[in-house]
Amino acid sequence: MSKLLEVKNLKTYFYTDDGVSKAVDDVSFNLEKGETLGIVGESGCGKSVTSLSIMRLIATPPGKIAGGEILFKGRDILKISEKEMREIRGNDISMIFQEPMTSLNPVFTCGNQIEEVLILHQNISKQDAKQKAIDMLKLVGIPAPEQRYNEYPHQLSGGMRQRVMIAIALACNPEILIADEPTTALDVTVQAQILELIEKLQRDLGMGVLIITHDLGVIAEVSDKVCVMYASKVAEYGDVKDIFKNPKHPYTIGLMNSIPKSTDSKKSKLATIEGTVPAATHYPQGCHFCTRCVFALEKCWKEEPPIEKVSNNHTVACWRKDEPLLDMYKSVLLDAKVI
Repeated sequence: MSKLLEVKNLKTYFYTDDGVSKAVDDVSFNLEKGETLGIVGESGCGKSVTSLSIMRLIATPPGKIAGGEILFKGRDILKISEKEMREIRGNDISMIFQEPMTSLNPVFTCGNQIEEVLILHQNISKQDAKQKAIDMLKLVGIPAPEQRYNEYPHQLSGGMRQRVMIAIALACNPEILIADEPTTALDVTVQAQILELIEKLQRDLGMGVLIITHDLGVIAEVSDKVCVMYASKVAEYGDVKDIFKNPKHPYTIGLMNSIPKSTDSKKSKLATIEGTVPAATHYPQGCHFCTRCVFALEKCWKEEPPIEKVSNNHTVACWRKDEPLLDMYKSVLLDAKVI
């Protein structure tokens, strides 16, 4: 496989009255052709800001990509002009945004919004764009596509709106699809349909997929690799099977422990990670997870752990990654059977 996307030491900061908010700080990962990479973490960990940085959609001011590289097929898209980026955005790299009701324009029909992308990037006639838009609505599984073409977003259900978003994102056959929380606020059955649709289209089109979610179950089902983010940093990164079978970072283990298990009784409480993600303007001096970690040492509070290899396809940033103490914590995962 060839590398489609390489994110190297990405730093995206927001300069606010409360100080510098380091939303993404030194994040690195790769995406191969035909591969699915899942980025997982709680709200406020920097997942969406990472995706918006790749699309170069960070609002400036107050935001700024302060450092790093984003290589698309070997070309650093942080160094190209906005005009060149517009040719890539939506054409070579597309994005399904988090909330379709706010992402779709309420005063234009669904068909118009798909046509706009096609006319801008494909240089085709209005008539051809209309037919391609109807074909895209059919491709993503929307019934009566000719009718839906003329309808407005508010006339569709949440699942249908999400499918329209996917149709817009895939209209130009992109090489990379970024899906930011594509199943949020959807019914469980609709979630499964959307994930199956993305997988099918990926196989048919051969694109790389970057899926952002807080749901580890989704990651286990669709991803080849996983990047666990916490408070602007990569906590753990590697092959999804390696990480699910042998998680090394306490945060990853805590997330997996939070997955409901088949052995849980109706009265048992779901496991949680105590505390909250710290404010991006006031991260701890050392490991960002030390304020919530049950295994934190004095060193964890003072020194930031480097990202180190555990195996060829597995890296982690934790001072205690090699200690058997974590095995006690992992023992609760035996019944999860997420792989």
